[in-house]
Amino acid sequence: MSTAVDDDLWSAIGDPTRRRMIDLLLDAGGGTATGLSEHLPVTRQAVAKHLAVLDRVGLVHASTAGRERRYRVDQAQLSRAVAQLTAVGSVWDARLQRIKRLAETIQREKEAIDRGPERPDDNTADDDPK
Repeated sequence: MSTAVDDDLWSAIGDPTRRRMIDLLLDAGGGTATGLSEHLPVTRQAVAKHLAVLDRVGLVHASTAGRERRYRVDQAQLSRAVAQLTAVGSVWDARLQRIKRLAETIQREKEAIDRGPERPDDNTADDDPK
């Protein structure tokens, strides 16, 4: 499975405040900038800007609710982000395994050099001259 990484999507969810906002929206089934700002250490205006970023990449969608906009998480786009994370994680797991094997090989070679050349054990030497 090849999943292309969407840099705009990852840039949007790379921010810890926006990730917290997504968590809050998922827990509550949606919310407004005012409601979210009550649970975050940022102003309502900052929340609105973060929501605009999430909306631009399709992670949230807004509908009008009185004087405010109510946001909800787009499950399909969130699933796409999870699929990308899984794919990237698999690639990095394989890379890290290759690095680990290379490091182990280097370590074994270093230990062999440190031990010096192989010498026959005195007990195993053939005393029988031929």
